[in-house]
Amino acid sequence: MNKPVSLGAIRGEEHWTSKGSDVRLFMFEKYAGDPAKTIGTILFVHGSSMASTPTFDLQVPGRTDSSAMDWFARRGYDTWCVDMEGYGRSTKTRNNNAPIQYGADDCFAAATYIQNLRGNRPFLVYGISSGALRAALFAEQHPEMVSRLALDAMVWTGEGSPTLDERRKRLPEFQSKNRRPIDRAFVHSIFTRDHAGTADDKLVDVFADAVQALDDSVPTGTYVDMCSRLPVCDPEKIKCATLIMRGQYDGIAGMKDLLNYFEKLPNPDKQFAVMPGIAHASLQQRNYALVLHILHSFFSQPEPVYRADH
Repeated sequence: MNKPVSLGAIRGEEHWTSKGSDVRLFMFEKYAGDPAKTIGTILFVHGSSMASTPTFDLQVPGRTDSSAMDWFARRGYDTWCVDMEGYGRSTKTRNNNAPIQYGADDCFAAATYIQNLRGNRPFLVYGISSGALRAALFAEQHPEMVSRLALDAMVWTGEGSPTLDERRKRLPEFQSKNRRPIDRAFVHSIFTRDHAGTADDKLVDVFADAVQALDDSVPTGTYVDMCSRLPVCDPEKIKCATLIMRGQYDGIAGMKDLLNYFEKLPNPDKQFAVMPGIAHASLQQRNYALVLHILHSFFSQPEPVYRADH
């Protein structure tokens, strides 16, 4: 079902939930038709340097299907994203650097809220960059809540990652504070550090506007974890069907590192996709249609009815 279905207009709703007693998490939902009757619930998990809506619900005039949430909503899914603690509209006032474990906890808080509201069914989860680590850790710790897991721009041990090699040179700086500043030049650097030309300049400008409208600084925790504490997740604890997505030019995700991770995934329902012409920020690349196609194919794949090991 790659084509949109006739479900009516897409609706967007803001939601809030709590993590503990002092954290408020912002969530955004988009769907068409009756949200209780969608074919699946997708939870999108953002990365280290921007909140959720610029990543997953970016609106770009003249760019068809720029919003991944709209694209999937038109195909019958209930789509959700959540701002991790320290990002976007969620709580930013606690004295911490929001490490990857906190992000996994945020995913659990959001997922619990969504299931209470829309029904107790497992999620289709997509995480990108450090969001892939958050999503993987969430799936490890709450396997009953995840049916299919897509990990994009993933890193496991950090082997073969030139971006992390460069980032480690600033590790003492990241360890010395809870937040790091971001500006337009930094956002543009995400699209030039690996392979220039994989994203349209006009798109990057719109993306930078959306990012900076919500944040002028972001937590350092994911950077510290990825530079000094890898691995933070264990592939052998992932029980659900899993898709590893790797952009051709991605400087974070070392190919051998990912293949080693992939090999250890115990569920035989697993896939590894290399995305041509794509660097790090997959959904904002010129070839973003490939990303949507690969992800939809995985999320809509029939479940196996027989496995020889059963």
